[in-house]
Order: sequence, then structure tokens, then C-alpha cells
Amino acid sequence: MNVAPATRILRHPLPGAVLGALLLTVAFPNFNLAGLAWIGPGVVLCAGLLRPESAFRTGYVAGLVLHLTSLCWLLNIPVTFAPILGWVALSAFLALFPATWLWLCTRLATDARTQTSGSSPLALHTSSLLWPLQCAAAWVALEMFQARIFTGFPWNQLGVSQWRQIPLVQLASLTGVAGLSFLIVWTSASLLAAVLAFFRAGGKSSRWRLSVLPPLVAVAAVVAFGTHRVLHAPEPTRFLNVAAVQPSIPQTLIWSGAADTNRFARLLALLELPYAKPPDLFLLPESALPGMLRYDDQFTLPLLDFVKRRHVWLITSSTDATPKRGSTDPKAADFFNSAFLIAPDGVIAGKYDKRRLVIFGEYIPLVRWLPFLRWFTPIGDGFESGRSAEIFEMNSLRAKTSVLICFEDMFAPLAREAAADDVDFLVNLTNDGWFGEAAEQWQHAAGAVFRAVENNLPLVRACNNGVTCWIDAQGRLRDPLRDANGRVYGEGTSVMSIPLLNEGERRAPTLYHRLGDWFGWACVGLTALALARILAARRSKKFN
Repeated sequence: MNVAPATRILRHPLPGAVLGALLLTVAFPNFNLAGLAWIGPGVVLCAGLLRPESAFRTGYVAGLVLHLTSLCWLLNIPVTFAPILGWVALSAFLALFPATWLWLCTRLATDARTQTSGSSPLALHTSSLLWPLQCAAAWVALEMFQARIFTGFPWNQLGVSQWRQIPLVQLASLTGVAGLSFLIVWTSASLLAAVLAFFRAGGKSSRWRLSVLPPLVAVAAVVAFGTHRVLHAPEPTRFLNVAAVQPSIPQTLIWSGAADTNRFARLLALLELPYAKPPDLFLLPESALPGMLRYDDQFTLPLLDFVKRRHVWLITSSTDATPKRGSTDPKAADFFNSAFLIAPDGVIAGKYDKRRLVIFGEYIPLVRWLPFLRWFTPIGDGFESGRSAEIFEMNSLRAKTSVLICFEDMFAPLAREAAADDVDFLVNLTNDGWFGEAAEQWQHAAGAVFRAVENNLPLVRACNNGVTCWIDAQGRLRDPLRDANGRVYGEGTSVMSIPLLNEGERRAPTLYHRLGDWFGWACVGLTALALARILAARRSKKFN
């Protein structure tokens, strides 16, 4: 039997890169095989160590496969050709981060000061207890940059893959999701180091166990901490009945003005459903309301009539316009993606303007200099950004909330700013109908879990076509709305009992809420030092 072809495949880095990427993809929704996230980084690392000189290319292949597979729901956007371009372009850009990570990790492993002369690629000094920690810090550092560069895309951060492992998720109350990403990569890289050490010693030495002991102890400590936090969570004594409406409007109808009257009638019908528990507050998701709340009486007056007749509070998303800043043209306007709080007397009691806009979905970068970019988007000139978080105070209910619109609940710093100590819960109004019925809705909900844990407060989600639910302060996803067929994508209204703070009480802030991304920035600093050392070593070698 000729085994040479198989041997050549095993020695080539690309199959390992693809395998590691696929392991990471299936760790996220809709597959939710969370355990594979603890293996994927190590597999990609192993592939990179096979040929350290081509590690960046190997990492790029892994990143490209990871994002093309995990973000394939972008192809569902109902635009003629832009989805394929956007899917490929975004994946190609995001692949730079795994590529950089693998390049850095292999350089750390092949440091001339720790490399044995004449070693094979897999016999490098990966047995050091420091190397897996450096790999983990580098992963987190690159996630920090991915969440911020070009307005940021903090989607499917590695730690989010564990969203259903509630004891582990509690680590986010200390470090944010970065801590869990760090723990996963540290464990995965340590397992790889242990396997390599085992085979180098021919199975005759037990020193390989030292590689896995520190991360396993850390995982056990995190589980113990998380279990204690969940079991000793305070019992609430006050509750608010919140009705979240999910109209399940196809995106093509949202763009079609001819359908506005019919879909608004359906929205009112969902509001008027009979309820076993009378709601105190109604939530309408992003893009549910046709027209503009402050200017289109055709839709505004019936909605205000409902609010006054039922004597309820209501939060809705709506496009808004204000006179253009700095313009002398009285017809010029700035447009915002906004949320409004409507009081039981029909008066607008609060307004929040979305701060983090979707690139090419709500704004077009460089459009002033590159006007042809409008051809690649379904929008016109786009929206302006809001300037600050806003607290919506419902005096008669003795309750306070803050709103995050669309994918703003993916941005931990935004949620932290919105979660003032006297805010009872956060609200997310989103329209994921752009992407049909796909994994996107669950990936979005999984990311939102961490905003609740990081800030120790519930988060209520009202979505156009899923996942409408609420998430408690321990990260448990509760009461997902399902239609008659058990699907989360259909229309309906869900009434949820949301726990409130006691009157005059302020929520105990978590370490993350007090200090923000302290852990992530520490990883950035450590990675910068490691990179500086690598560059200094290369420069020294060049001149010697």
C-alpha cells in the first residue's frame, strides 16, 4: 500500500488549517458544538508549526474558511449581487486576524533563544508554559482590534461559542468575553504542547502533563466561581410585564412603501392580542413601524391611540430627522435610526439615537470622495450617529431602561455605558430580517448573553424575526418566542416578567462594569511586548 500521498497531506499545513477552522465554525450557532472550540485553535496552531515560514498564509486560509462558513447567512440579503461581494470582502478582511495570530504564535515558538539546533518544525520549544499563555493573549488582543477597527465587528468572538455553558459564562462578569476567549485558546494551545511533548518523549515521560495542568486548574476555578455566582444570585421581588412584538416582516416589504399600510395593520393586530397578564410595557423592534414616528400621522396617530387606550408604555424604533447640523438650508436634515419612549398619555418621553452604525447598511464610508459606492448598498445617504446613551425612565412603573439598537448589543463598551447602576434592564430592538431565517439570529442572541452577564442585569430583545426573548443577569436565555410550528422566526407577541431593582436600590456593579475591558487591554499590552521582542530579535539577527 502506497502511503506516501497520505503522508504528504498530513505534512501539509492547509488541511489542518481548514479542519481547525471548521471545528471553530461548528462551535457557534446553529451547530452549538461548543466543545470543539477548545480544539480548533490547537489544530490551526499545529498546522502553522508544520511550516512556520508560511504561517501567515496558513492562518489566512483558516480565517477565510472560518468566516466564509460562519457568516454564510450574509448571502440571504435580498439584493441582486452585493451579498456575495460583501460576504467575500468581509471574510477576506476578517481572515487577516487569524493570519496575524498564527504568524505571531509560530514566531514565538521558533524564537532562536528557545529553539534546539536542527529541530524539526514540530519539535520546537512549544513545551514552555509561557507559550500557550502568549498564544491566548495574542488571540484576545486581535479580537480587541477586530471589535474596534473601521467601527468594529465583534461578531462570534471565540468565548461566545460557550454561551450555553452558564458556569463558564460567569467569567464575563470579571473580564468580559475576552477572559473566556483567553481560557479557550490557552487550554487548546496547552493541549497541543502536551501532545507534542508526549510524542517527542516517545510516551516515556510524564512531563507533558505539566503543560495541561495550569489551564485545567483555571477552568475548574472558573466553573466553581460561576456555579457559586449562579446559585447565590439574589431573588428579585419586583417584576415588570413586558410584551415584545415580533412581526416577522420580510426585508423586501420593509423597503416597499406600497406594503406599509398592510404591514402596519398587521402590527396593530399583534399589539391588540388578548393577554393573560396585562403588559406594562410594549416593545416594537427595529424597522417594525413604517414611516417616521414624529412626522407620519398616518401611522403615529393609531399607535398613540393604542397607547392611551390601553394606558401602557411603549418603546419603538423609528427613523427620525432633525435640522442638519451647521447647514443654512432649512430643508437639509440629518437622519437617525432612533428609539422612542412613549408614555401612557401619548407623549414622547424619551429618545435615543443609534451610535454604532452598520457599514454599507446605515452609512457609506468615504462616499463623499467615492460616490460610486452607493451602487453597492440598498441605502441612500445613510444615517448620522448618536452621541450618548440615554436612560428611559418610566415613572409610573418605577422602572428605568436603556436601549441598544440593531447589533449594538454586540459592543460590550456600548452596553456598559448604557447600563447605569440604577437601570433595571437593557432593551435591544433589532431587525435581523435582512438575513432571512438563518444562524445569524442565534449568533446575535448568543453574543447578547454576555452583555447581561458583564453588567449584571437582564436584557430584553424585541426582534423582527427572532430571537425575541429575555436574558437574565446570569446569562440564561429565557422565553424565546416561538410560533405555532415551534420556530423562532415567525410572528407573534411574547409577554415576559422582567425582574426589577427594589425601589431606591442600585445594582452591585461587576468588576467588568467598573473597569471595562481591562483584561483585553492587558492582553494587548502583553502581545505588543512579545511582538516588540520578535522584531528586535529579527533586527539583531539582521545586523549580526
